[in-house]
Amino acid sequence: MKLKKTGISRRNFLKGLGAGSAAALLPSVAPSVVSAATSDTEELMTLLDISKCTGCGECVQGCSEVNESKYPDPIKPYPEMYPTSRAKVEDWSDKREVDDRLTPYNWLYIQTAEVEYNGVLHEINIPRRCLHCQNPPCANLCPWGAAAKQKNGIVRIFENVCLGGAKCRAVCPWHIPQRQTGVGLYLRLLPKFAGNGTMYKCDRCYNRIDEGKLPACVEVCPESVQTIGPRSEILAKAHELVEKNGWFIYGEDENGGTNTVYVSPVPFDILNGAVDKGAGKPGLQAVADSMADEEKLATAIAIAPFAGIAAGIIKVGRYLSSSTKENDNE
Repeated sequence: MKLKKTGISRRNFLKGLGAGSAAALLPSVAPSVVSAATSDTEELMTLLDISKCTGCGECVQGCSEVNESKYPDPIKPYPEMYPTSRAKVEDWSDKREVDDRLTPYNWLYIQTAEVEYNGVLHEINIPRRCLHCQNPPCANLCPWGAAAKQKNGIVRIFENVCLGGAKCRAVCPWHIPQRQTGVGLYLRLLPKFAGNGTMYKCDRCYNRIDEGKLPACVEVCPESVQTIGPRSEILAKAHELVEKNGWFIYGEDENGGTNTVYVSPVPFDILNGAVDKGAGKPGLQAVADSMADEEKLATAIAIAPFAGIAAGIIKVGRYLSSSTKENDNE
């Protein structure tokens, strides 16, 4: 069973969102998405055929509009951290329009590479976001248990328990998660000593998936760059494209395997040398399985029970805090 896109326009897509008409959006796709998302044996995987991407930015805009309600709303002025050098202020609240890198307000952006390969000039556009690793170090090594991989393969950061320590960003091979200061649980628990914010990244529109819908970026793309479905089917499709066209694949084995694969007519080491890399701008480098590292594996095993306890304490603290507020308002 393969997932198909409806081909509706971004304008109609957003209009449909406003009307809350899921049936109008995905009359034939929704059952397939529900089946894949709730399967106990198959994780969801996304294929990006970047030979099709024109860099139009519809996916970026669609992502932003659909997920705007999840974006941080920081409280200013920010408490001074102690020691001040430990957790720097990262404030994107006045730069929400930035769309040429990953930020807490921009979970998807387009990289561009202009390269020559086999005597042919190529301009390759590459949508970049979290790859949703199969064995995610961000989830395995978060000391607070604030990140987790769901059964359907989606890797999420739970902002209601995240203290913004940025361990997830440090251990991610692509340094995907981004921090916003002045928002989150640390303000109530440890405003001067915790992580100075909350971490944000693509959550693959988990709430839309739960409702049987497609992620916004997949749905609005006018060129059908992305395909999402059960992992085995998506991998088969990716390898079919690679073998048929003599192309290259990225994401299948990187970091031990991810649930995002790119196929390209240009080798990814060449693309990696051509794209702009830096803070919020991940590369396309070869990545070994970071969780196969003995030290990281030992760390994950050691912190697992403490992370669970910490997450439980934090959740209880949030509940008590909210209950107190409710009582104060009565």
